[in-house]
Amino acid sequence: MSTPIGLFYASTTGNTEMIAEQIAALLPEQIHLHDIAIEGVVEMAQYQYLIMGIPTWDFGELQEDWDEHWPALQALDFSGKKIALFGLGDQLGYGEWFLDAMGALNEVLQEAGGEVVVPWPVDGYRFEASKALTQDKRYFVGLALDEDGEHGLSEERIRTWMPQVLAAFEA
Repeated sequence: MSTPIGLFYASTTGNTEMIAEQIAALLPEQIHLHDIAIEGVVEMAQYQYLIMGIPTWDFGELQEDWDEHWPALQALDFSGKKIALFGLGDQLGYGEWFLDAMGALNEVLQEAGGEVVVPWPVDGYRFEASKALTQDKRYFVGLALDEDGEHGLSEERIRTWMPQVLAAFEA
């Protein structure tokens, strides 16, 4: 597969940026990184395949750059686009709102006609609640990462997830 993939993220502490860069490094010729704090979200329209990274802040809130561009995101048409999501959260410190921002992003994308692909199993995570769960509550709507409590698992999770993303984009 050589179709360009747009990877859009925003990061306050650098964790989401670091994960985005790790993902892009797996396919440097194909994945085009976009920091929405600098570029906004309009460029999403040029890609058929998208990866989006969003951290959850505090009590289930959007990170400030995502929040700033949320109205523009809601105005985009994602019909015909396949989108893989990754979210960052803190299971132990904010377990009642784990990955809620990824759940909100999933909702906006689906309402705008996007096809969100590659759910991620909840097995092995310890959290109280999440708006990023599939209807059957067995999966997150995208890759779940916890750089605060499980940093050591992120690389392996990314390496497991990316082939699934590429397969979903090809289908």
